[in-house]
Amino acid sequence: MHAPVPSRLLSELRTALASGDQAGIDTVCAAWALRPLTGGRNNHVYRWTSSGQETCIKLYKVDERRQADREWSALTLMAENRIEQVPLPLWHAPDPQHPAIGMTMVPGTHLDSTDVSQLKALATAHTCLQQLPLRGLLAETDRIDSAAHYIHRLTTIWPRQLADHHDDPLTADMFRLLTQWDASGDRQLLSEPAEPVFSRRDANLLNWLWDDGTIGCVDFEFAGRSGPAFDAADLIEHISARSVSDETWDTLIPELGVDHSSIKRFRAAQRTTALRWLAVLWKQRHRRKVEFAAQLTRVRGSRRPLRCPVASEGAL
Repeated sequence: MHAPVPSRLLSELRTALASGDQAGIDTVCAAWALRPLTGGRNNHVYRWTSSGQETCIKLYKVDERRQADREWSALTLMAENRIEQVPLPLWHAPDPQHPAIGMTMVPGTHLDSTDVSQLKALATAHTCLQQLPLRGLLAETDRIDSAAHYIHRLTTIWPRQLADHHDDPLTADMFRLLTQWDASGDRQLLSEPAEPVFSRRDANLLNWLWDDGTIGCVDFEFAGRSGPAFDAADLIEHISARSVSDETWDTLIPELGVDHSSIKRFRAAQRTTALRWLAVLWKQRHRRKVEFAAQLTRVRGSRRPLRCPVASEGAL
C-alpha cells in the first residue's frame, strides 16, 4: 500500500519546525488540518486526514541512531510478511534535517494491563514479530538500547554520575547494588552471543493498542536485532509494566519465547534491566520519589530466586 508524498505539506512543516516558532508551526498545522499526537519523544508526530484517509506523519530527529531508516525497514518488512494491526508504510521522504514517513493509523485504545487476555495477546504478537526474517539494516544493527548499551551505562556512565554526587546519602547504597550486580555474572552472561531475532525494542505498554479483541502496536523507530530472552525481560521490567503483577508475568514467560535453554539469560536480563531503570529514576529521584523508592525495592529483591513455569528453582 503506497501513497504519494505530500511534498508541499512537508516543505511548509519542515520550514516551520526549523524556525522553532511555535506560532508558525501552529499555523501550518491549522492550514493542513494536522493534529499533533503525543508520545513522539524527540520526533514530531501528526494525524492527517486527506481524501478520507487518515495518515500518521512522523518527522524524525536526525542522529546516529537512524530512527527513520529503522522504522521504514520494519514497516516494509512487516507489510511484506502480512503482519496485521501494525502501521502500513505509505511513503518515505528522506531529508537532511527532518526525514519523514507516512503510515496508516492503527485503531484501538491503550492496553488494559489488568486484563490477562490482553496481555496474552500481547505476548503472542510479541513472539510472532520475532519470527520475521532479519535482513538489511535490521540484520546488521542491534536495536537501540541493546543489552550491550545497558551494560555500558551500568559499568561506565552511572558510576561516573554517582561519583559526582559522592555526598548524596544514597550514593553508597547505589554503588553497593552496582557491585553486587557486577559480581553476579549477569554482565558476562548477557555479553555472550545469542541467536538474533527481530526486535521492536520499545517496551512501553502504551504502544500496544486493543481494538475489539485484537492487539496492535505502533512505534518501530528503535527496531533492530536482539535476543528473545533480553527482549522479554525488557518488556516485563519496563516502568510502564509495574501495574502488572510478577505472578501474571511469570505465567506469560513461555509465551514470550523464554524456555529452559534461555531462562538463566532471561533472569540476568531482568536484573540488569531493573538496575538500569533504577539508574534512570535515580537521576529524577527528587521529582519521582515514589517511583524511585519502588524501583529501589524491586532491585533489592531481584537477587532472590524467582518462580518460573519453565524451570525449577534449582535451575535458576
